[in-house]
Amino acid sequence: MLTGIGDAGKGAGIFKTRCAQCHTLGKGEPNKVGPNLHGLFGRQSGQVEGFSYTAANVNKGVHWDNDTLFEYLENPKKYIPGTKMAFAGLKKAKDRNDLITYLEKEVS
Repeated sequence: MLTGIGDAGKGAGIFKTRCAQCHTLGKGEPNKVGPNLHGLFGRQSGQVEGFSYTAANVNKGVHWDNDTLFEYLENPKKYIPGTKMAFAGLKKAKDRNDLITYLEKEVS
C-alpha cells in the first residue's frame, strides 16, 4: 500500500535508469520492448493498442492505480505469473512510491 506522496524527482531518476530502456511515457510515443505508459492510471492490463502482450497480462484484468502498481512493481512476475516483463522489481517501498508519484505526473 502506498505510504503517501513520493518524491517525483527521485522517481524520474528511477524511471530513467530502470524503466526508460523499455517504456515511453508521452502521448503518441511508440511502444518499445514494453508498452507506452501514457494513460496508464485507470487502464486495464494488456490494453495498449499495437503492443503484443502475453495472455497472462491480458487475462489478469487488473485496473492500474496507485495500489495495484505499488504491488506489481515490487515483483512483476509474482503479480502476473507468465508476464514477459524481464524486470525483477523494486524491493524498496520508497522507490516504488517515488516512481508512482513521478508516473502520475507524466502519464495522466
